[in-house]
Amino acid sequence: MSELKTVGLFLVTALAEIVGCYLPYLWLREGKTVWLLVPGALSLVAFVWLLSLHPTAAGRVYAAYGGVYIFTAILWLWTVDGIRPTTWDLAGSGVALAGMAIIMFAPRAT
Repeated sequence: MSELKTVGLFLVTALAEIVGCYLPYLWLREGKTVWLLVPGALSLVAFVWLLSLHPTAAGRVYAAYGGVYIFTAILWLWTVDGIRPTTWDLAGSGVALAGMAIIMFAPRAT
């Protein structure tokens, strides 16, 4: 799988996980309708399915995915919550993405 496809799949996966957690949050913390649990659950099912599409060991995928999740959560903070990330948020996201790249794209014996 090419690097661009891998990162794109991780981004879509992170979005599915965040939406799957955000919708129940809206119900629990902000008094929104309980019906948000339905699309939230479907989003979490999509999250699990998307993680399974990577053609490498599950542990490696989970470890690397965490870096993209951090980056995506910071984008969510900015775009959905309306909170501008700090320099430290951006630096931490950059470190996490660098870790993902090392884990996923390092040369390996086949």
